[in-house]
Order: sequence, then structure tokens, then C-alpha cells
Amino acid sequence: MTSVRIKDYMVSQPVTVLQSATIAEAARSIIEEKVSGVVVVNEAGVVVGMLSELDCLRNLLSEAYNGQAIGGEAVALAMTTPVTTCAADADIISIAESMLSTKQRRRPVVDQGKLLGQITCRQLLGALLDFGS
Repeated sequence: MTSVRIKDYMVSQPVTVLQSATIAEAARSIIEEKVSGVVVVNEAGVVVGMLSELDCLRNLLSEAYNGQAIGGEAVALAMTTPVTTCAADADIISIAESMLSTKQRRRPVVDQGKLLGQITCRQLLGALLDFGS
């Protein structure tokens, strides 16, 4: 393996939603893009949270159960914060170990808060298989 750095395996254009988007809008993005979660950014492009399909499902079911309008709540109210991020030059192995210990499936790659990409379990699996080849 010629590199063990995140930048060589990260998704360079992860699916994002604004923190002001609704849960319904975010859920549609998750479905259309066939991803398990999205990175939440503010208007300046700074990472402010993560939103998974389970977060959306939890919110939509709660609204349905309580007789509320479905999906109208802002993403900011359902997203996971604080966000654990990593740098593009971070080591694949240490990030994989950290993600396992925190049970995270994805991690934004940032530089001074600005989103550069995202590393997921899928990319980590590919990197480790490359390592074994």
C-alpha cells in the first residue's frame, strides 16, 4: 500500500445538507443518494453536525406517533453534535480504530472546520484490503 492517509481514500464530495433544511429534505437526500447519512453544514460550509438515516427515522416516527406534521422539523434539532472530525493527512489505521471504538460509520474530513470530504467504513474496508494485497 503506497499510502495510509485518509486523503487517498476519502469521498471528496460527500452528501451534505444545511442545518436549516427539514428532516424530510434530508431524508429525501439520503434516499436519492443511497447513503446512510449526511454531513450537516452551516451556510459558510462549516461542519456542524451529522445526520443518519436512523436519526431521520426516529424523528419521523416520533412525529407520526404524536400526530405532528411529518418531516417539518429542522435538521439542526435532530443532528448529532458535537462532530468528531479528522484531517486529510490522518492515518487510516488510527481513524478506523477510533471509528470502531465510538461506533461511528462515517467521519467528516476537515481543514479549519471546512469540509474536504468524508471517510466511511466502506472506504476504510477498501483501504485495508489494498493494504493486504
